[in-house]
Amino acid sequence: MTQQDRHDAIVTLVKRQGYASIEQLTQHFSVTPQTIRRDLNQLADEGAIKRVHGGAGLESSTVNTAYHTRKTLNADAKQHIAECVASQIPDSASLFINIGTSNEMVAEALRDHRGLEVITNNLNVAAILQHKEDFNVIIAGGQVRSRDGGIIGEATIDFINQFKVDYGIIGISGIDDDGSLLEFDYQEVRVAQAIISNSRQVFLTADHSKFHRNAVVRQGNIAQIDALFTDRQPPDGILRLLREHDVTLHIADA
Repeated sequence: MTQQDRHDAIVTLVKRQGYASIEQLTQHFSVTPQTIRRDLNQLADEGAIKRVHGGAGLESSTVNTAYHTRKTLNADAKQHIAECVASQIPDSASLFINIGTSNEMVAEALRDHRGLEVITNNLNVAAILQHKEDFNVIIAGGQVRSRDGGIIGEATIDFINQFKVDYGIIGISGIDDDGSLLEFDYQEVRVAQAIISNSRQVFLTADHSKFHRNAVVRQGNIAQIDALFTDRQPPDGILRLLREHDVTLHIADA
């Protein structure tokens, strides 16, 4: 078993049980406690599990990790994903970009493009792109979340519904085994659903830590997207769903 296979199996086991001790994991994988501690520390750094005394548990399904922490989690992977997404967007295209640290990196990667029309409910995305004189950047109205600059609410949904764009670029907090796309904020989910409905193609950005991650609100299903951009091979169940629903998989090169 490779280290990555072991990491995936640890996350699956912790998710199934809610908690796993170092002793249990050591016996289960026939490795040393030191190896398991390193595994757990790395998975916790990636946001896949929560490190607790003597083992590992699940991250909260009701409260997201703080924005400034998410900015640094898997930053290299997110950068590669962002560059991969940008390579699939032609000049002079129209697109939505919604809330999320990965999508802010996508905005950074798009700055070499020309003639884009970008509609966003993310103040950080607008700030990143504001100096591009050949871009038309449109900010949705609504309630601004102080913690991350996201714009949400009924006014935001009404605004999004006025457009029909070439590409909708969305992020996600978690992807369940059945393909459910999961988030923490009901209002954010409704805006994302409007983006999906009003995009000709939907691109989902999700680094490897999003697989198996729990969140309380169902945003939709992986069957609703056209392409998934990630940094590692998804679990077998997700791969099967991608094939069944003709979703293109892009694995960003490190």
